Amino acid sequence: MNHAIRVHENGGPEKMIWEEVPLPEPKPGEVLIRQKAVGLNYIDVYFRTGLYKAPLPTGIGMEGSGDVEAVGAGVTDLKVGDRVAYAGSIGAYSEARCAPADRVVKIPDGIDYTTAAAMMLQGMTAQFLVKRTYPVKAGETILVHAAAGGVGSILVQWAKAIGATVIGVVSTPEKAAQVKALGADHALLTSENIPARVKEITGGAMLPVVYDSVGKDTFLTSLDCLRPFGLMISYGNASGPVTTDLGVLAGKGSLYVTRPTLNTYTAKREDLVATANDLFDVVLSGKVKINVNQTFPLKDAAKAHIALESRATTGSTVLLP
Repeated sequence: MNHAIRVHENGGPEKMIWEEVPLPEPKPGEVLIRQKAVGLNYIDVYFRTGLYKAPLPTGIGMEGSGDVEAVGAGVTDLKVGDRVAYAGSIGAYSEARCAPADRVVKIPDGIDYTTAAAMMLQGMTAQFLVKRTYPVKAGETILVHAAAGGVGSILVQWAKAIGATVIGVVSTPEKAAQVKALGADHALLTSENIPARVKEITGGAMLPVVYDSVGKDTFLTSLDCLRPFGLMISYGNASGPVTTDLGVLAGKGSLYVTRPTLNTYTAKREDLVATANDLFDVVLSGKVKINVNQTFPLKDAAKAHIALESRATTGSTVLLP
């Protein structure tokens, strides 16, 4: 028997239906994974609402962990019984699912299924953001929006491990305390004048980079925190897609903006493995902790989406089949 969350029409959390589905057989190049845990990410909301398009009906969810239960023809890197995890393959909200073998990596000893499911998409995103999109250097000051969230909390820790001064922006005093506990040097509230506070913190120098997963509501604020030629990294749309005319970049100091995706940075198998291994290493070292602060039964994914969209979650959230 196999159950999964299916979306037959786009809309609110109530559009996610828990239903029995056939147990799939792996095609050539695929593996069948019996899932132990499933990660929750804001991109799941985008697919549910239709902001990101998928043919309907569709499964949703982009990351998970479990055991390989069967392998398709041509698969040589993985075998039945391997502990594995993945990110970027839609359809994770299921008890068992097939996934492309070249998108799946082995979980090392010392990392459990729940942690693995929580860390793959968010952790590998944090990895390319601080190591490749803008390689953060010791002594630099950076700003992270939604710093108490899944990616944000990992970004804060990883940047601190590198030696950066980190400004985290959050929505409540409770989240500010959590971000300070993660190591952030400054925890600002969204109700504050963020550019003015950044100017104060940096002595007027402003920032080389801002990491922004919020989107529409914070885009101009983020630009105002940058020094000339600074880089705005927009990697999420929690408040809605950015629609600002890019002509504003010239007037604010010839700024740069990028909209990176994990799929691009891990398109090659060797890049995926290197990114995952770097993430596993930093977590096993203890420099970055994956904080799974909420769990929900997979069949109650709608409740998890409600909590996520209302900003009631911190750190990572995992759905348990």
